[in-house]
Amino acid sequence: MATFERTEPSPELVRELGLLDSTTLVAGSMIGSGIFLVSAEIARQVGSAGWLLAVWLITAALTVTAALCYGELAAMMPHAGGQYVYLREAYSPPVGFLFGWTQFLVIQTGTIAAVAIGFARYLGVLVPGISAQWWIVEPIDLTERYAVSLSVQQATAIALILGLTLLNTRGLRLGKLVQNAFTWAKSLTLLALAAIGILIGRSASAIAANFSDAWTPRDVVTITPDLFPLPATSAATGALGLFVAVCVAHAGSIFAADAWNNVTFTAAEVKNPRRNVPLSLVYGTLLVMTLYLLANVAYLCVLPIERIQHALDDRVATATLEVVFGAPGAAIMAVAIIVSTFGCNNGLVLAGARVCYAMARDGLFFRSTGRLSARGVPARALALQGLWASLLVLPRIRMHDASGAIARDPATGAPLYGNLYNNLLEYVVFAVLVFYVLTIASLFVLRRTRRHDDRPYRAPGYPFLPALYILGASTIAVVLFLYRTETSLPGFLIVLSGLPVYALWRRSGSTA
Repeated sequence: MATFERTEPSPELVRELGLLDSTTLVAGSMIGSGIFLVSAEIARQVGSAGWLLAVWLITAALTVTAALCYGELAAMMPHAGGQYVYLREAYSPPVGFLFGWTQFLVIQTGTIAAVAIGFARYLGVLVPGISAQWWIVEPIDLTERYAVSLSVQQATAIALILGLTLLNTRGLRLGKLVQNAFTWAKSLTLLALAAIGILIGRSASAIAANFSDAWTPRDVVTITPDLFPLPATSAATGALGLFVAVCVAHAGSIFAADAWNNVTFTAAEVKNPRRNVPLSLVYGTLLVMTLYLLANVAYLCVLPIERIQHALDDRVATATLEVVFGAPGAAIMAVAIIVSTFGCNNGLVLAGARVCYAMARDGLFFRSTGRLSARGVPARALALQGLWASLLVLPRIRMHDASGAIARDPATGAPLYGNLYNNLLEYVVFAVLVFYVLTIASLFVLRRTRRHDDRPYRAPGYPFLPALYILGASTIAVVLFLYRTETSLPGFLIVLSGLPVYALWRRSGSTA
């Protein structure tokens, strides 16, 4: 198996991140807008308070277990690129490249685009001029399914992406200061949301409705396979239906809890990385998953499950604060999400470019992205990432109704458009799980092939906890593939599209 020699980072990279900085990078990259929204869809799928909390508990267990396992890999190989390096060394350079390719093409940049639109959407609650319907360039229909446009909302999202990109080219110290400030702000905001719901706004009627019969699914959606000839099912049809519903529901909770691995991309810039990266992974994931569980308990203390299922635009957190504070609750929640999405995107922008940098150092990406600026950051990798993420804001999906006709706004008759990145993110949920499983499995591979390497930290519970993670995540991935094939299969194809690109890059020697 070929092994790259250049695994050590450039000496110009600055070890600026301490344990606290690394922990805030983990937590801040995880907390975006998902926790305020996805519980509505999960509730529609599982149909009860007990199973809603069970989904989040399972996600917490999977996330913390994965963080414990990644800690061993990070301590063993504390290099720029993190997960890309682990997959490259455990399996082969093409496997590492497929991760990095998908990370750049969709996972990181698509998430940056999605979070930026979330920022602009909630900023529009406070500044009505930032509207998705105020066009700078009206939608231009390209095909029956796709269009491009530039609204004021889209322009605001692009401004956020480019602004944070520029900020992070000014040096790691500035980027980490912004990350620390916003992570503390939104962590305290989540804690306040939980405290308000549990201690101040709790409703005896909501608690009774949710927990007197916490495990019986009610008013659930039907889960219909996209492609395979399997029967439609739901959480209310029995044990098998409930099992399928719980697995499918994890697409939302795992997405909301994702990006905890980003700190591994910056390992070359962490002080004492063999100690601090593993610790930050554990501390950060434990903090966030605790806050997520408390937030969901707060929702259930204030709102009956039916209100959670049918929250306007899935804004469960907003509905919770509106019960407590009335109309001002929407504005309060908008401010909280603006702060949360700003800090989340700063972490995503900061960390994501380090994967491109590591790939370029191996000759598997544009050579210029493997160079550092005078401030010791991969400025060109940051610029390329910011440009691609901005472009992902522009394409739109032309919405269709059940009959296949173009969907229109009932009030104005104008065609309705969705954002392409939403589809891209759905496509890669399956692929993300595959890469997580492969990375955890690399523990077993590397303990055999590199048994003499220094391991200052070893994954606790090995081999049982890693094996349980592989089993659990693989089960969720298989169910998603069977019941959400229209999004899982394209995601798999996006990953495979990296194979010819890898061959071209190896052949050309990356002279770009």
